[in-house]
Amino acid sequence: MDISKITPSMPYILEGLGITLKIVSLAIILGLVLGVVLALCKISRYKVLAYIADFYTSIFRGTPLILQLMIIYFGAPQLFDYKIEGDVAAILAFGLNSSAYVSEIFRAGIQAVDKGQKEAAMALGIPYRKMMWNIILPQALKNILPALMNEFITLTKESAVVTAIGVTDIMRRAYIVGADTFNYMEALLFAGFIYYVLVMLLTLVGKLLERRLRSND
Repeated sequence: MDISKITPSMPYILEGLGITLKIVSLAIILGLVLGVVLALCKISRYKVLAYIADFYTSIFRGTPLILQLMIIYFGAPQLFDYKIEGDVAAILAFGLNSSAYVSEIFRAGIQAVDKGQKEAAMALGIPYRKMMWNIILPQALKNILPALMNEFITLTKESAVVTAIGVTDIMRRAYIVGADTFNYMEALLFAGFIYYVLVMLLTLVGKLLERRLRSND
């Protein structure tokens, strides 16, 4: 192994970091927002909403992520006669997939909050929306933050599958450099190092948030 053989190509691989961060960050936002909505549907008194949310979750948890990505990227043009860009397909696939897991995390967190909190809010006449937003969800977030950060870390690593549809992220660029220089190991290890740094930064952010929430108790 000789890392110096891919040194001139390192900036090219690093350029994929921007694409990876764009896909992951937008997918996290989509997954978080949709996940909260699904979680509220699952605990809703309206059974139809709960059934729809459960069915949605079963679809995205019961099929491979790469299959979902390819259905959106290759299937959408066939259905809607519209070519979707690779990065947009990745954001949709990752966001929709992540929302299924996030919804279960939030559902468990909400149900773990002491029922007395909800009963006290209802006794005071606090509207349901305000109760959920100002009382229940903040308490649930403290309990589920580690699981939530773990989901975001998993999403960051799984984003490498976008190479299957030709998006030039970190992994795709590392593969291209390996093919051009015949030094796959060095290029792939460098890509692995970038992902490792990203995961460590996310882990640090998660710990800081946990400490901050704990200090506000």
